[in-house]
Amino acid sequence: MLAPQPAGAVSKEMIQLQQQVTQLLQGQQDLRSAIDGNNAALRTLVQQSLDSVGRVSSEMGVLQKTVQEVQAGTGARIDTMTQQTQGISDNLQDVQARVGKLSQQLTDVQNTLQSIDAKLSTGGCANPSGGSMAPTGSSPSGGVPDNGAGGSGTAGSAPAGGAQPVSSMPPVSADTLYLNALRDFTTGKYDLSRQEFKDYTKNFPANDLAGNAVFYLGEIDYAQGQFPDAINQYDNVLANYPKSFKLAASLLKKGLAELEMGKKTAATRDLRDVIHRFPGSDESRRATAKLKEIGVPAKPATR
Repeated sequence: MLAPQPAGAVSKEMIQLQQQVTQLLQGQQDLRSAIDGNNAALRTLVQQSLDSVGRVSSEMGVLQKTVQEVQAGTGARIDTMTQQTQGISDNLQDVQARVGKLSQQLTDVQNTLQSIDAKLSTGGCANPSGGSMAPTGSSPSGGVPDNGAGGSGTAGSAPAGGAQPVSSMPPVSADTLYLNALRDFTTGKYDLSRQEFKDYTKNFPANDLAGNAVFYLGEIDYAQGQFPDAINQYDNVLANYPKSFKLAASLLKKGLAELEMGKKTAATRDLRDVIHRFPGSDESRRATAKLKEIGVPAKPATR
């Protein structure tokens, strides 16, 4: 039993062992090749995913820029349409006011004419003897009224006195000046319109449209990028023209001007004030949309 194994048996075992080692090495090599292939495939997939993400990000950036441009263009068009609508509304109100004044003037003219006719009819009656009555101021020879300096002036003064209400009819220069200023504003002639609105507020400070004129002075400053001056004009309307129908518009445009100046806190306060003071109005809806656009709730958070 202790005798050494035959040389042939040892050689056979060594060969088997070498074959097993060779198989293990080959298996290891195959496994390594498979792992390398899988890693390469994974790297390719990861790179493709990164490329796809990059393309999506780029497309999202382009889309976001397009949306911003559309929003900016839409806001500009809305402002333009709102401005035009305001001009049309003011024109209608001005036309209504002028029609009312013209109606009153016609009534005054009719009353004046009736008064003149009555005086002429009374003054032109003949006395029973066939001569003219003394108050008519007729000359003895022909019954022609004596308008000279030597006459009594009774007949001459009567028509003049009756015609006085015609010369004292309400002037239309205020309406004409306002309509000219409004027309120049809507056509973009800002410098001319500014001077006309200033003349209106200077010469007709108590008129119903004086507050409108001040508001449009602010609109001209806003359109020209002079936001501090625009805010001063809007504040003028809010403080000095409490019955003006431009109060909501003045408060809204004041908030928008403050946003243009980077005063977000003040703008938020004024835009919320528009919603609170003028609910349901077009200005209230625009204020709500602007607050949403800048990421601010329409109502302050309650504690």
